[in-house]
Amino acid sequence: MDADFSEALIAFLPNLRRFALSLARRPDVADDLVQITVERAIAHAVSFDRGQKMGPWLFRIMRNAFIDMTRREKRSGTPIDIHDHPEALPTDPGPALEARLMLRNVQEAMSEMSEDHREVLHLVCVEELSYAEAAQILDLPIGTVMSRLSRARIALSQKLGIK
Repeated sequence: MDADFSEALIAFLPNLRRFALSLARRPDVADDLVQITVERAIAHAVSFDRGQKMGPWLFRIMRNAFIDMTRREKRSGTPIDIHDHPEALPTDPGPALEARLMLRNVQEAMSEMSEDHREVLHLVCVEELSYAEAAQILDLPIGTVMSRLSRARIALSQKLGIK
């Protein structure tokens, strides 16, 4: 593993964290996903094609790790996290409060969406990946990505009462 690879991997950690949170919807599990992804990326650094973007490769590793994790959880039963507490709303008035409330509404609306819609919406709208990159990560035809994204956007706007 060379220095350029390491630097690029470190620079991509915030993106990995955001995607992990969208998949897992729990900060502790998201942190585990990021760690697993970085470990696997380092272990398989020699297989990374330097001519390709690192983001889609890392997102694919993370999605596969999440699928593995989900399968293990289904076999182990239902875990209950005693540390799950809702965050208190901020008390500062004005635009910052309004923005936080809207973000919370969007997060809640996205958490109620199907995993298929949530994944494609996150990859394209939050991570700003192209349809082709999202299709590659999700292992879907580009037309399916476009269709899911359209339905996800409509569902999100309806949940938020924007239409």
